[in-house]
Amino acid sequence: MKTYGFIGLGAMGAPMAAQLADHCAEHGDRLQVWNRSPGSEAAALAKGATVSHDPAELVAACDVVVVMLPDLPQLIELTDGPSQLLSGVRTPTVLAICSSISPPAARSYAEHAAKLTGGLVEVVDAPVSGGPEGASEGTLAIMIGGHASAVAAAWPALTSMGTTVRHLGKIGSGSLAKACNQMVVAATMIALSEASAVAESAGVDVPGLLDVLAGGYAASRVLEVKTHNLTTRTYSPGGRAAYMVKDLGFAHAEAQRTGTTVGQAELSLATFTAAADAGLGAADISVVDHLIRR
Repeated sequence: MKTYGFIGLGAMGAPMAAQLADHCAEHGDRLQVWNRSPGSEAAALAKGATVSHDPAELVAACDVVVVMLPDLPQLIELTDGPSQLLSGVRTPTVLAICSSISPPAARSYAEHAAKLTGGLVEVVDAPVSGGPEGASEGTLAIMIGGHASAVAAAWPALTSMGTTVRHLGKIGSGSLAKACNQMVVAATMIALSEASAVAESAGVDVPGLLDVLAGGYAASRVLEVKTHNLTTRTYSPGGRAAYMVKDLGFAHAEAQRTGTTVGQAELSLATFTAAADAGLGAADISVVDHLIRR
């Protein structure tokens, strides 16, 4: 019997934890969950998970812990702040960071965790793509970096939450893959917004246009999920525009480090930065449609 932990029950984390709870119930494993703000545990609890009131106690009791926090600073705060997240670890433990963080940050935190625990905690970076819809359906794409043994330990948890799960290399590889993913998602979202604006200004039926695009080479998961936003001009948060600025910044930094030309990514970063600067950072990434139409 394995004991899994899940830290961070936000818009993505809560449904991911519920998927992991299903896996644990099916395989006779245990799941403990923790969130800074109580009240988001209901789905996981209904499926057999238990709530931990102390994140350090959770980590100490678990074989594998999945972390889904907004960014690395929140994890560093738990690790180095009053909670002392890793202080109770006495046996080998794998920490799977599903948050979107930079590749250097993933490597640095892995070294930090190993140093704090005498090598007992091994980190894998496992960011996800697919949004709240994919989290709820258990169909996320999950990109993993880390040592093979640690990835193998986390594999049952990660495959319970995603259908396209790949080990891409050493620590930091998953985070770089997520940055690459966001380059494509951002460019697609901007292109769809611009196409919709051009079509509407010329009197073309936008819902009809998007249907046609979905039937040809322009089809994409982004188009499938964001068509409603584009046709209704409502931009309720799925993936926030501010998070896209962060992720594109990671991609740009890696491109600079390797001397790679990424003109499209730079344009995307400028567009999403403009959206955030205009006070739209808390809205869904489709809010670039509003920015373009202004």
